[in-house]
Amino acid sequence: MSSFDKLLNEIKSLSKELRFDELRKVLEVYGYTMSAKGGSHHVFRKSGKPPITVPKHEPIKKAYVMMVKEVIESEASDDENS
Repeated sequence: MSSFDKLLNEIKSLSKELRFDELRKVLEVYGYTMSAKGGSHHVFRKSGKPPITVPKHEPIKKAYVMMVKEVIESEASDDENS
């Protein structure tokens, strides 16, 4: 299992030990780009999808991990429908 697959499994299990850079990596793989929203918050955008705002705190709170989990699930279902 690759390190990326392990990271996806951590997100799917809603791990409490995830770091901002790990979530950023996953979002960027799925086509999101990051822009600063000021201070500690960063916005990830992808055409045709709602923006996702994630604060850069360690560890990431469960609510933000859940948002990235929804992106993963949405992208997986989009791939199945293609």
